[in-house]
Amino acid sequence: MLTSKQRATLRSMANTMDTILYIGKEGVTPNTVKEAYDALEARELIKCAVQQGCDLSAREALDELCEKVHAEPVQCIGRRFVLYRPSRQRKIELD
Repeated sequence: MLTSKQRATLRSMANTMDTILYIGKEGVTPNTVKEAYDALEARELIKCAVQQGCDLSAREALDELCEKVHAEPVQCIGRRFVLYRPSRQRKIELD
């Protein structure tokens, strides 16, 4: 579980990141889960977005994706959200 200080650090890091994963109208598919898992393993912190035609809200997509890839929610604003999960080779050091 992340502390508020760790979450704030991750949020500031995510500000400059590009969105790399989009949730389409099919919602969170097995392919989306695999992409998120691989991206988290490579980067630890990823920014995602829910597209216009999707039935899920960003919060619902965030919660579902976190559960499936065992990640921590960092932030959810509008249609965008940020996930964090430490990888085997730690890239981000949190206090």
